[in-house]
Amino acid sequence: MLQGSLGLRPLRQAAGALGAVALIALGSAPAVADDDSGAVLTLGTIAPVNGVKPGSTFKVPAAFTNSGSASVDKVYLSYSVTRGLGHTELPSNCLRYEVVSFDEEPSKSEAVCEFDQTVKPGIVYAPEKALTLNVLDHALYDRLRVTVATDDSSPEDGSSAPVRGTAPAVKLVEQPDATPAHPGYSPHPDWDGADVKVTARNTADFQVTGADLKGKVGDTVPMTVTFTNAGPAWVLRDGGIPVTKVKIKMPAGMTVTKAHGFCDKVATGSYECGTSQSWADEGDEETYTFKLRIDKAVTGAKGSVSLTGAARPFDNDKADDTAAITLDVAGSGGSTGGSGTSGGSGSAGGDGSTSSTGGSGSTGGSTTGGDSSTGGTSAQSAAGSGDLASTGSGSVLPLAGAATVAVGIGAGAVLVSRRRRAARR
Repeated sequence: MLQGSLGLRPLRQAAGALGAVALIALGSAPAVADDDSGAVLTLGTIAPVNGVKPGSTFKVPAAFTNSGSASVDKVYLSYSVTRGLGHTELPSNCLRYEVVSFDEEPSKSEAVCEFDQTVKPGIVYAPEKALTLNVLDHALYDRLRVTVATDDSSPEDGSSAPVRGTAPAVKLVEQPDATPAHPGYSPHPDWDGADVKVTARNTADFQVTGADLKGKVGDTVPMTVTFTNAGPAWVLRDGGIPVTKVKIKMPAGMTVTKAHGFCDKVATGSYECGTSQSWADEGDEETYTFKLRIDKAVTGAKGSVSLTGAARPFDNDKADDTAAITLDVAGSGGSTGGSGTSGGSGSAGGDGSTSSTGGSGSTGGSTTGGDSSTGGTSAQSAAGSGDLASTGSGSVLPLAGAATVAVGIGAGAVLVSRRRRAARR
């Protein structure tokens, strides 16, 4: 998949014309340069991989063409995968690196294979034995990036010491039946890359817990609710969006005096909370803490915690997508929020607003959140309050939104300063 823009050529031609005028004015003749000379590496198209089973393997059909006009004496092929995929035994001319999460990117495993042989123009090449990848038990929405380059494309930032493959070395072989890439201009002739989506047939059980609040009128009490990915799959979202959103509706008669940093007020007594990353590993938990003042006892008042945000076709267990928040006000004759029994509606789960495709498989196990107690708050899983509508007025500047802008500005500064090699990742 050739990257670049033919629209840059007119700009170069215009710049060249201006330079020629300047040289003629000085009495000099301009030199003529050929932008299309030399080697130009062009990676072939790699189709998405759909419906693979955890525990299986698949091959990566990576092929490329030197679509320039000169040979190159050495090339490197690299294969980077997110954490639901893994490398099998590698050839001895390959090195494997483990790269930790950084710059809002999840961790990955990368193999870089060196081919010390001549690559001639106009010929399609591929490894004589295609690289094989493992589909791990927690695979779901994973990413594969393939890069071909004329210099060493090993990762630099946050990577482990390399481990050399132990299988026999492989070489590049010509593919006479393949159609060569069309010769042409490339903004980075010494490398090309392709991103491939890999979707596994797996499930992930998203869960929330509620809270049982106790106190008397005038008290300020803490509240803790949670979101958990009970697995077995991890979930990665595209575009840097939160892996899910959690809507929290407070019981009537209470005022929020301090909200969690990931939560925005959407109406009086209603908040929408995001996640710290655009992915959630299996077993990951997000905890949202609030402080609420008890203003008065309201008979039958009950709040809720529910999942919303992007669609969840991988989550077959909807019973734990909602939970209740109850309030017991001392001296009011008992709990104002009902019994808070576990269960809940099997259809509740919010209004998925962003479609995300994925294969379906066996139903993920239902795991009910356990009880915990912190300063008057205890976790209560899956109470059947449903996804209550938020109404009312009153808005505040979302602190989480302001923080996001600040992070975006900082990330942009970091990305601008990265070396050319980092652009391949």
